[in-house]
Order: sequence, then structure tokens, then C-alpha cells
Amino acid sequence: MMPPEPPSASAPRTAWRFASPAETPRDSLPEVFSTVRVPGPGASWLRRFLAFVGPGYMISVGYMDPGNWATDLQGGAQFGYTLLAVIMLSNFMAMLLQALSARLGIATGRDLAQACRDHFPPALNMVLWLACELAIIACDLAEVIGTAVALHLLFGIPLLAGALISVLDAFLVLLLMNRGFRYLEAFVIGLLTVIAACFAVQVVAAQPPIAAILRGFLPSPGIITNSQMLYIAIGIIGATVMPHNLYLHSSIVQTRAYDRTVPGRREAIRWATWDSSIALVLALVINAAILIVAAAAFHGSGHEGVAEIEDAYRLLSPVLGLGIASTLFALALLAAGTNSTITGTLAGQIIMEGFLRLQIPHWARRLLTRGLAIVPVIIVTALYGSRGVGELLLASQIILSMQLPFAVVPLVLFVSDRRKMGTFVISRSMAMLSWLVALAIVLLNFKLLYDTVS
Repeated sequence: MMPPEPPSASAPRTAWRFASPAETPRDSLPEVFSTVRVPGPGASWLRRFLAFVGPGYMISVGYMDPGNWATDLQGGAQFGYTLLAVIMLSNFMAMLLQALSARLGIATGRDLAQACRDHFPPALNMVLWLACELAIIACDLAEVIGTAVALHLLFGIPLLAGALISVLDAFLVLLLMNRGFRYLEAFVIGLLTVIAACFAVQVVAAQPPIAAILRGFLPSPGIITNSQMLYIAIGIIGATVMPHNLYLHSSIVQTRAYDRTVPGRREAIRWATWDSSIALVLALVINAAILIVAAAAFHGSGHEGVAEIEDAYRLLSPVLGLGIASTLFALALLAAGTNSTITGTLAGQIIMEGFLRLQIPHWARRLLTRGLAIVPVIIVTALYGSRGVGELLLASQIILSMQLPFAVVPLVLFVSDRRKMGTFVISRSMAMLSWLVALAIVLLNFKLLYDTVS
């Protein structure tokens, strides 16, 4: 989904104020800021576009992390292909919001956390920062669980040991960042390719009916009238649109060395929007594939109650009649958990530096958030076993859903304000659509919170 081109009328580029007179702008992710070369004006459009390819695939990771798996599996097993329409709708919402995030970062030179610090009073910024940190921990919780479950399924490693092993990926992120941001992007895209290949084989083995899939992409009234279906639908939206991704995208688009002029920024916004939109189509395909495999394998076959990742792993091979299906499922889960770790690490750094202007070593930041995520996994596993871990995974998605308004509302507020965006402000029609999406997210979250409490 491409936002319309900004009006050509000139206006002050930004009117941001700083939190205190002594503060000056600071580059987002300074160690990789403007380090990826962009070919000059004489290069072909393809070469210039390829220079911007990468950030979109990194933010697409959040739309297919282990938390999405739980909701997609449950939706497919219980209701067949009906909730495909919800996956598609949530992905369109994600395309819009990520395009706005990229626009903010490129047009203003600030990531979303820096923009909040510059605009809001300190007390509100503290609330926003705490909400962001809670979202990071909840996301990290899903990554720990996904990685631990995948290691258990593939190699028989106990869940507690797998959770502790997941700490080591902090050093993987550090190693890749030291090599250069392009190496980090290439690693992420490689793991996304593994996930896509694994599910392509499973979809072919499942042989789902094409007509039923196409009907599933059409909205059904039952999604609203059936309370159980609505609950899972809200969970899918909450698991798809990730709050930390909005902070992440507004920062990593600035790794490109585009011209910091009005024409240069306009071109960068266009290519960055294409990059994220194409990458999110891949996320849509993979999320849909998870639900399609669950629907084809479990719905109508006496396994409608499948909601746990371990149950799906155990049943996939015998139900589909393909011995390698379960192994591919676990391999894709491991790739998804590893990928989510990378983006979660970067988002945590961006949020801490943007809101607090606090810089600590990356490995220390990573070990801190991963340690906070491991504690509840250890406690729940010790008390309730793998079933409790599955419930904890779903709870992490509810927490993430609750944090969405804290990221979406400031983002839409900023990009629709001409005083801050200047010539790059979004059009009035796009602003109305963005506020409708923000309102829908807020209302759905209140509904989810009410249903959870009651």
C-alpha cells in the first residue's frame, strides 16, 4: 500500500523542539547510520531500488514470529480458512503503518522514539518508554518460547535448557552488526527464505482446496457474531501489527546514504515504502500458509482443539502423510525465533537511546531483556510444563496487543502534522485512513482486554 506523494509546495522541513536547550539531534543507531551506499542519479532504477531493499524484510520478521504461529494455528484448526480475511486485513493495516514509520524516519531524520522525546513532556515520555519496554519483553518472551520449543522438538533439548541457550543469540547479533548492516539484513533474508521454503512444502503436502482458500479471504459475518472467532481474530491482529516494529523501521531506513535533500528524501520514501510493502506481502503469504496448513490438517479431522505448537508438530506428519512435515515445521519455528531475536535487539536499543538518550553496550542490553524474558519461562515451565508455556505465549501476544496504541497514535499524530513533516506531511485522505486504523486498533484492544478480564 503506497501512500500518495506529498504535495510539492515547500514548507519548513521540521519544527521539532528538543527536550532541553542543551540537547542536539543525535543519529539513530549511530554505528550504522548512513552506511549503506546508494548509487548515484545515473544508475538504473533497479539498482537504486535494490540499495533500499532490506529494512522491509527485517520488519517483516515481527509479522511471522512465534507469537503469530499460536494464533494462526488455533484459528485454522478451529475455524478452517475463515480467518484468512483477518490475516489479510491486519497485513494491509501493517503496510500502511510501516509506510508511515519509514516516512517519519526519512523525512525528519528522527526515529519514532526520538520524535516522542522531542515532542512530549517528560512524564508522558516515561509512560511511553515503559510501554515500549513491556512490549519488547513480551516480544522477547515469544522468541524465547519459540526458540526453546523448536530446540526441544528438533533435538530433544529440555525447555529450560533451550531457554538458556537462546541467550547466546545476543552474541550472534553483535557479530553481524560488527560486520556491517548489510550482513545483518542478508542473514535475516536467508532465514526468511528457510521459513518460506518449509511452509511451501507443507502447503503442497496438505493439498488444501483452492476454492475454500479463496472464500476464506472474503470477510465473513461470523467473524463478528461468533465470540470465540472474534477473540482469535483480535489475537491475530494483535500478533501481526507489532508496536516495536514502528520504532525499528523509522530508524533502520536511515542506514541508507540517500541525499538529505527534499528530492533525495522523497525518492528514499518511495523506495522504502516499496521495500516494506513487498516484504509484508511475503509475511502475509507465510502467515496465511500457517493457517492453511492448520486448517487442512486439523479442521474437520477431529483435531480442532489443536492450539499448541507441540501438538501441531506431533500431528502434522501422520495427518499429512509426509514424514518430514513435522521437522520442517520445527525448523521454520527455529528460524522465526532467531530472526525475531535480531529485530528485537535493535528495537530495544533504538527505544532506550531514543527515549532516555542512554547508551549501554549492545550485549548488556540484549542479556538484560533476554534475562527478563527467561524468568517467567523458567517459572511457568517448572510449575506447569509445556502446556503452561503455550498459555504464556498467548499471554505475550495479548500484552503486545495492549501496547499497540502507545506506538500507533504518536506515529499518526506526527506524520499528519505539517509543522513537523513540512512538505512530507501525508494527505488529508491518508490521515483520515490512518486515524481510522488507529481507532480500530484501540477499540479492538479494549475489546480484547474486556474479554480477557471477564
